[in-house]
Amino acid sequence: MSTLVPPLFAGLVDDASLLPPSPTGVAEAVAKHDEHRAGWFAGLLGPLLVPASLIGADLIARDVPVALVGDVSVGALPIAVDKLRAAGGLVMHIEAAVARRGEDPQPGLAALRALAEGDENLVVYAEIPLSWGLLGALDTVTEARAAGLRMAPKFRVGGLAAELFPTPVELAAVLCACRDRELPFRLAAGLRHAIRHTDPETGFTHHGFLNVLTAAISAHDGGEVAEVAEVLAATHPVPLVEACRARRSEPRPLFTGFGAVGVVEPLTELVRLGLINGGFE
Repeated sequence: MSTLVPPLFAGLVDDASLLPPSPTGVAEAVAKHDEHRAGWFAGLLGPLLVPASLIGADLIARDVPVALVGDVSVGALPIAVDKLRAAGGLVMHIEAAVARRGEDPQPGLAALRALAEGDENLVVYAEIPLSWGLLGALDTVTEARAAGLRMAPKFRVGGLAAELFPTPVELAAVLCACRDRELPFRLAAGLRHAIRHTDPETGFTHHGFLNVLTAAISAHDGGEVAEVAEVLAATHPVPLVEACRARRSEPRPLFTGFGAVGVVEPLTELVRLGLINGGFE
């Protein structure tokens, strides 16, 4: 087996094959994830994302790295974590929403902070809406990290309505805000392809995961919001590929990963762009 995934892309793609609206069953998803873990591109993979509501539904963990996605109450999450660990699952982190758009995120953050305080081995990603209260929420997460808790933000950058897709300037401001607070972040929804594009069926313009990665590099290197936004808005792959190729041997800054229903799809695009050398040795 080959290790052909450069450090810049290590663990970039979480396996979201169990998340709605995917029709994949638990046994099938776990078996497929095991198969991917045995492949030459295993280094690209993050954990298998498992809805907390599925815990107990004959989930066969068998040392599979998993992340729990909180579709149940925060109070029920520790029970789900315990069940996963008892089944032999390697719980890498939890992801849970703290509020709906327009709601105060602080009560939800307080609940997740309590969860992190109760389990020092657990990494907790707080899904914060890209709306009112965002910067205050990031300050709260920063304070929790300063207190030694393993918390970080997660953001949705797409959905079923146009307003759920932040503009390049809006997302750049978020990346720079995370950079200023030294916060790693995860993303969900909307990242269907490597390069920014418009879906011909919906008319929604999606962010590209390679745009985000390159923008995170730009922000990490001190780029201002306008510079980072320019990277996020790019639709030609060449400058993005060149920027990432120059940093392939370095750890990825800020952007810890995103979920994909089919993990082979982002892999295929990275191979096509010449950033990962596909094959066996």
